[in-house]
Amino acid sequence: MTTRKVLVGLDGSPQSETAALWAAAEAHRLGAALCLLHVWPWLSGEEVEHPRSGDLRPAALDALTRVADRIRLTHPGLTVETAVRPDDPVDGLVAEAREQELLVLGSRGLGGFAGLLVGSVSLAVAARTTVPTVLVRETAPLPHRNAGTAGEVVVGLDSREPAEAVLAFAFAEAERRGAALRAVHGWEPLPAWAYGSMMPPPIDIPGQECTESALLSQHLTDHRRRHPNVAVVEDVRLGGGAKALLDAAAGAELVVIGRRERRHRLGMLLGPVAHAVLHHSTAPVAVVPHP
Repeated sequence: MTTRKVLVGLDGSPQSETAALWAAAEAHRLGAALCLLHVWPWLSGEEVEHPRSGDLRPAALDALTRVADRIRLTHPGLTVETAVRPDDPVDGLVAEAREQELLVLGSRGLGGFAGLLVGSVSLAVAARTTVPTVLVRETAPLPHRNAGTAGEVVVGLDSREPAEAVLAFAFAEAERRGAALRAVHGWEPLPAWAYGSMMPPPIDIPGQECTESALLSQHLTDHRRRHPNVAVVEDVRLGGGAKALLDAAAGAELVVIGRRERRHRLGMLLGPVAHAVLHHSTAPVAVVPHP
């Protein structure tokens, strides 16, 4: 039988070490093993002895042992493995993540753009992996709550094209954490051109909001039945999906978004809502692939 694993990419940076600590807690909740993985491209063994200026690999190899030892102390019952793979970072992480339970990556900011979360490697991996991938910001604190208080898992949902895999992942995460689930749907009125006339009918905001709320409730029904212990908050907001999610995500333990598994001529792509949430959410973000 294949052992369930949570895989985390470790490159010696503070961001990846924060991700490893988050992944250890997640592996404990899942009852899975944890694998710390370092992927590097073409550098030879000689360059390990005499690293180039700016090369993170020696620090990363040291971090594999150091972080693994730290996690074994804090999670004594957790199986912790380390591995290295000579490959392009994106290709290697995507390949190693196949058949695993979850992939966890640290976030790395983009130059001087304060507030942006995802670097090129993390973004490319999140767009291509076949398993749920969580991106963890370095500055985000590890989940901690006062006794008797419930945290929240936030999931984004399109009421007209719901993704069952995304909802299933979000409900399961909320249940394992003993957290509430906030299902967020941001909607906007149809633009004038969609009515096919120069004079669109008056917009019935309250009526349309009721329709959107009813659709959201309908898509949550089966998942509520499967997870009766999860408290659900239905959150329908007027405005774009990205803004609705980011507003709801403040203080969340985890934000869950979907990514369609369809190939563009330029490769696998993330949608605009996913881009916005990944770049600006301060909470960990799980990207769940779905058909």
